[in-house]
Amino acid sequence: MLASLGTMPELARQLSGLGGCTNPVRLDGHRSEYQVDTTTGEIGNLLHHLDSSALPAGQLLVRCNNRRATRCAACAETYRRDTFHLITAGLRGGKGTPEQVGTHPRVFATFTAPGFGPVHNRPSGGRDCRCGLRHEEADPALGSPLDPDTYDYEAAVLWNAHAGALWRRFSIYLRREVAKRAGLTQRHFREHARISFAKVAEYQKRGAVHFHAVIRLDGPEGGDTPPPAWATTELLTDAIRAAAAAARVDGPEIDGRAHAFVFGRQLDVRPIRSADFNDGQELTERAVAAYIAKYATKGAETATGTLDRPIRFLAELAQARITDHARRLIRTAWTLGARPELADLRLRAWAHMLGFRGHFSTKSRRYSTTLGALRDARAEWRRAQTAPAVPQDGETTLVLAHWVFAGTGLSRAEAWLTASLEPAPGTEGESTWTPAAMS
Repeated sequence: MLASLGTMPELARQLSGLGGCTNPVRLDGHRSEYQVDTTTGEIGNLLHHLDSSALPAGQLLVRCNNRRATRCAACAETYRRDTFHLITAGLRGGKGTPEQVGTHPRVFATFTAPGFGPVHNRPSGGRDCRCGLRHEEADPALGSPLDPDTYDYEAAVLWNAHAGALWRRFSIYLRREVAKRAGLTQRHFREHARISFAKVAEYQKRGAVHFHAVIRLDGPEGGDTPPPAWATTELLTDAIRAAAAAARVDGPEIDGRAHAFVFGRQLDVRPIRSADFNDGQELTERAVAAYIAKYATKGAETATGTLDRPIRFLAELAQARITDHARRLIRTAWTLGARPELADLRLRAWAHMLGFRGHFSTKSRRYSTTLGALRDARAEWRRAQTAPAVPQDGETTLVLAHWVFAGTGLSRAEAWLTASLEPAPGTEGESTWTPAAMS
């Protein structure tokens, strides 16, 4: 039908601008650009006008920008690439970050959750699981409890809910530990050095969040200034281990049981070496950036087999194709979410994420550029490709726009045509390197 109406080429061009997004936001409205004389304020010629009703799809289509690969592979790929560039900029410079950050002490650290009960796993050295079997890597039993009836689901959900607060406590302790090793007070430490980081949250197969982080030791103005002479990778590593061991967040008391949250005993801290000097033997900047970026687009649904969107009623689980372990975690979060004293945790709203409501990708202010800056630069480049004219001296542009949300997604014909267009970019550049195996 599209071909008979003669709209297919025009619609294909509009859809190609989505970059493969399969769940775009649909908008009704219009946008007009006028030439304005900055001296007199007089509005001049109409430079450009866009009306959604005149577009081939009948509406303006905007990328959904969902970071989850299970929801939109194309937008998730863009998010992954942006995260890769953000992490890389903090390791070797670029995007407004000086190249000298590549000479600063830097480590890649993985922080795990404590145990909530024995689970099926793949021990190192080719040993059998505690159940007596040797699981394959894709075995759906991995991460599930050996005995679900004794597994501490309550503590597991509450750990996820407090993981972000525990990270904040760790970051405070880390500054204290570095200052102590440098023989400085907290106040004087700020005059000599600064700690910068970028981290991503990842779900283990058992459904517990853990963090991967690049942590860098800079001068007092961040990456723009060199670190002091006493700042070494060894000092930073030692301080991270001490801060991780000391960090603790007191949780709620439920039915007479007091909860407190700490990191697990498995802590992996590795120095990051420049790719120019590693000879292929040490952890490189590119490997770290690719690894973190890969997990920035994955949620609990990828590792634990849970849902990738919120639920409104617990009855929705009856039709959900999820693992029994994920089902029990969601039920526990839903039940705890009914308690008034836990209202601030919003456990029902985040039950599909097993209680975790923090940002998956976060960074300190001075680490490098931001995801927002990367998106703005990309949008500015796209606007420059379609700009009708460059304002002359003494002129500017007045933009009048009004847009109304009209829905999401593609029609069947649009989805078919999108699938026939050139596929979204692949995942070249990903690393096969992984940190030490952690259950």
